[in-house]
Amino acid sequence: MKKKEQRFAITIKEGSTLKESSLIQVIVDRKTGVNYLWVKSGNCGGLAPLLDAQGKPIVTKRDE
Repeated sequence: MKKKEQRFAITIKEGSTLKESSLIQVIVDRKTGVNYLWVKSGNCGGLAPLLDAQGKPIVTKRDE
């Protein structure tokens, strides 16, 4: 049976997953190539697409 490929990849990880620490990750959607910024601090977190200077999403080229 073929192993299912995961859609999202963490490309950059800074910080800690400890409760009182902050965590910053850049996540890439392998299907679309769009980069997202995930920030977690304590019990709160947020996700947003990374944008270039023109306001367009940053896209990482995928290997086909």
